[in-house]
Amino acid sequence: MSDGAFRALYEELREHTPRASDDRRGALGHLTPERVVAATAEVRSGRTVSLAAPVETLAGADNPEPARHRMIEPSGGETGASGGAGLHFARDRFAMNVHGDADSHLDALCHVLFDGALYNGVPASSVTSEGAGALCVEAVRDGIVGRGVLLDVPRLRGVPWLEPGEHVTAADLAGAEAAQGVRVGPGDVLFVRVGHRLRRRELGAWDAARARAGLHPTAVRFLAERRVAALGSDGNNDTAPSAVASVDFPVHVLAVHAMGLHLMDYLQFEELAPACADAGRWSFLCVVAPLRLPSATGSPVNPIAVL
Repeated sequence: MSDGAFRALYEELREHTPRASDDRRGALGHLTPERVVAATAEVRSGRTVSLAAPVETLAGADNPEPARHRMIEPSGGETGASGGAGLHFARDRFAMNVHGDADSHLDALCHVLFDGALYNGVPASSVTSEGAGALCVEAVRDGIVGRGVLLDVPRLRGVPWLEPGEHVTAADLAGAEAAQGVRVGPGDVLFVRVGHRLRRRELGAWDAARARAGLHPTAVRFLAERRVAALGSDGNNDTAPSAVASVDFPVHVLAVHAMGLHLMDYLQFEELAPACADAGRWSFLCVVAPLRLPSATGSPVNPIAVL
């Protein structure tokens, strides 16, 4: 995709995204109270399924700076410590890089800076070494609750996963809808499976920063036309290498910066996909509850599907 074509698409999506001058929630505005209430009707069996991968503490090809987990108490070394008589507590500490290529996370609208600004013209200077002064993850402190829809692109193509570098097109999304008997609508939380997690499990980790499957930039039009509230994938949502030579993460720019879509990266659908197939339905109640991290650009996340 040429730089000129990308810029034209960016302007198209930005101009056709309704917003007030003081909007700080972006596409979550599509998720009205009425649509939240309607989403509860998606619950049939009461089965709950996590859409997050376990947090990893070991370094790998796609995770050179893994989360750090340290036990504070007990302090008895590898063998542990009984603590003796009376009350004792086991305590630990976590530290992690939120925006990596392994752990499931949500991107706040302040995560993407493009042409000197954030979403809706908020100055890039609002993000400093102290944190984000606007559009941070605190904007979703009340959670994202609505109708979730999973579109399984490898299932549509008859393969276990998409290979790194392959693109998901708008035709793929529409084709998955038709094959699965579901339609994405306003306020939906859309999840797109590319099979990243399954490939990683079967073949081992690789440098996903350099090669991964994701959406083609033109597929973002589908998201705009359907007025989705948020987008998640078992990959990064963006393909690598990028389809646009001058922009490394064009889907992030279009979705987050132009449209105000919160993104969820590196989820896992290897439990959800068969559960949906068994139930014969690909929509469900979805509950996303990021941590309340004032001024943060994102959060670890564990979305829950309720079928």
